[in-house]
This record gives sequence, structure tokens and C-alpha cells, in this order.
Amino acid sequence: MGEVSYKGPRFPAGIIAHWVWLYHRFPLSFGEVEELMLVRGVIVCDETIRQWCAKFGPEYASCGYPDPSAMTRHSK
Repeated sequence: MGEVSYKGPRFPAGIIAHWVWLYHRFPLSFGEVEELMLVRGVIVCDETIRQWCAKFGPEYASCGYPDPSAMTRHSK
């Protein structure tokens, strides 16, 4: 499979990858992922998370978790 394209979203690829992974890895709802992000200072609505999961989730499922070196820490 090809590279996942993050063109468009305003968040870094590592942030998106991490939250999409959390949603698919653990039994979390979009709202719960939203709350986890909020606790860490990332403000995003559950609909955005749903869109990320729909767009990027199948790519992750087919090739496993994205390269850990692509992950970034987000601190406020």
C-alpha cells in the first residue's frame, strides 16, 4: 500500500495517527477519544475524529501501526 496522505488536516500526521490508532486499538467511542485529546490540550470534535478514522483507519488496518518515528508528542 502507498503512503497515507495527510494533506489538508491542520494537525500533524503523528497526532492524527496516534488518535486513530487509539480508536481502533481500544474499545473507545469517538467522544471518549475527543475527551482524551482535550485532556492533553488538543481541541477537536468527535466528528473530526470519525472522519480521520474513516479516511486513515483502513490504511492502518491493512499495514499495521504507522512507523513509530512518525509519532510526535503534542504538549501545550
